[in-house]
Amino acid sequence: MPDPDLPQGMPDARMSALSRWDNEGGAIAAATREARPDVPDMTNVELVLLRVRVIALENVLIAVLAEGSDRQRQAAREMADVISPRAGSTQHTLTIRAAQHMTDLVERAVHVRARP
Repeated sequence: MPDPDLPQGMPDARMSALSRWDNEGGAIAAATREARPDVPDMTNVELVLLRVRVIALENVLIAVLAEGSDRQRQAAREMADVISPRAGSTQHTLTIRAAQHMTDLVERAVHVRARP
């Protein structure tokens, strides 16, 4: 039976994967760090390069969404709704910002698509 809290049309498998992401993402990172204390912290240069890569990936995603279908852009919006804090859950600032950023990426793609 479909979950009534899911956006309409959201497959149960995707929701299951997302719930694991929400619940285990930080736990896995912490466990990995504890299991491998020899892994050094990232340097400033590595952090800057990571930021550059994220910017590049965002722009690639915007281009792909701009050329994609309305349904694909809607699916991205629905994903943002799914990762938003659920009713009764503690609102986490990073989760809220991530959902807002996803929606912003879709809107930027719509803007790019609308340009002549």
